[in-house]
Amino acid sequence: DGFVMGEGGAVLVLEELEHARARGATVYCEVSGYATFGNAYHMTGLTREGMEMARAIDSAIGHARIDGSDIDYVNAHGSGTQQNDRHETAAVKQSLGTHAYKVPMSSIKSMVGHSLGAIGAIEIVACVLAMANQVVPPTANYETPDPECDLDYVPRTARALKLRN
Repeated sequence: DGFVMGEGGAVLVLEELEHARARGATVYCEVSGYATFGNAYHMTGLTREGMEMARAIDSAIGHARIDGSDIDYVNAHGSGTQQNDRHETAAVKQSLGTHAYKVPMSSIKSMVGHSLGAIGAIEIVACVLAMANQVVPPTANYETPDPECDLDYVPRTARALKLRN
């Protein structure tokens, strides 16, 4: 029920695949696409429709050269605020269409809180570990759904699932 502050950090090592293989490194994943988008709408506020986030999702999918139907899991920003959660739900629906209702979506912030500047790296590590272990992390303490947030948020219990993207 709302925003919970957290503390933490994560370090990622990004390198060319050939270099990692040559030195015998364990490769946990390959970044095949990414995107960022900002609109200067408000310092922390978001538009309700989710257009900005949908553009970033669409751009990342295009950059990865995959289709939205190839997405197996969405790691939600999931800050626990009504404004953000509704924005994010709308964005995923816009980008993935009816496939959005089939894709599990969860937020690790429900377990570790929001560490602000560090949370992006922490969430990437959580996604990499989810793929490595073939398990979708739960949205802990998810009890009372918002009617406008009607996707599969993996409430309370992790779920085994084949994850590729």
